[in-house]
Amino acid sequence: MSDKTDSQKANAERALKEATERRLKAKKSDMPVELGGRDGPEPVRFGDWEKKGIVSDF
Repeated sequence: MSDKTDSQKANAERALKEATERRLKAKKSDMPVELGGRDGPEPVRFGDWEKKGIVSDF
């Protein structure tokens, strides 16, 4: 059982190392910061939009 645990631990460490390398290589977004946008979760993803008390679903 120890062999399986050691193998899983090695795989997890390798995956974390690979993920860290990908994050470091990832290109920063050239998009400007949105001003006056909605705070909180992305409305397109969650299906509703609320701005100044007015709610619309789409």
